[in-house]
Amino acid sequence: MCRWLAFHGSPVLLDTLLYRPEHSLINQSLRARMGLEATNGDGFGVGWYSAEGDGTPAVFRDVGPAWNNQNLRELAAHVRSPLFLAHVRASTGSAVQQTNCHPFRHGRWLWMHNGAIADFPRLQRDLCMAVDPALFPCMEGSTDSEVMFYLAVTFGLDQDVPGAVGRMVGFVEQLGKVHGVPEPLQMTVAVSDGKSLWAFRYSSQGKSRTLFYSSKAETVRHLYPELDYLRHVSDSTRIVVSEPLGDLPGIWNELPEASYAVIPAVSDADYLPFIPSLP
Repeated sequence: MCRWLAFHGSPVLLDTLLYRPEHSLINQSLRARMGLEATNGDGFGVGWYSAEGDGTPAVFRDVGPAWNNQNLRELAAHVRSPLFLAHVRASTGSAVQQTNCHPFRHGRWLWMHNGAIADFPRLQRDLCMAVDPALFPCMEGSTDSEVMFYLAVTFGLDQDVPGAVGRMVGFVEQLGKVHGVPEPLQMTVAVSDGKSLWAFRYSSQGKSRTLFYSSKAETVRHLYPELDYLRHVSDSTRIVVSEPLGDLPGIWNELPEASYAVIPAVSDADYLPFIPSLP
């Protein structure tokens, strides 16, 4: 399937995480360790918010592999952002085209997904018909991921992110049962409104794809004082990844099954339970 990365914290150059780590996202596009496929070369995308912008994110996506895209390397070395999402794609059946590359954008929202809706062609029509008619023209591609996004927007993403994602999941699972697909959903999802970042890990069968979040910056600084790039980041800086960017102990924590994290945190807990519901 895919690999992705989401960052929230003190502004950094995109290449600080996309290229520089030992097992960076660009490295994972060619040599993933924990995905179903080692190669994620069916397109890529990065979406970022600017500290000086109007709250609307910029998006750069392309259909080629991330590992040899010179435009991405150039952009990543010059764009600095406090909040960005990046994704390398391994298609689960939909076409390799720019409109199918993540992250997807609607207004101030960014969304990206790793996983799949099982038997999506069988469910696709009914799923799409549940999208708010005013939003339907905004869908440009043919992926299950984009349909999930617009269902979440339809079900109230603007008002309650965990609730809207929970209603989207509940609807997909209910529809799956109607069509004889008992375990229809596999997902890790990142979504942001430019202020906060939410990351979800869930699957209908209870065996979700991997997802990790970084320890608090102060903890990592204490463990590894030699890491220069951590000296100036805020304590609230966090990274969420499909798989760790390196092998140093104490930095990466697996997000549990059926849970979600929000950054900045809304409680002392690093994560909260994720419970699907019917819309």
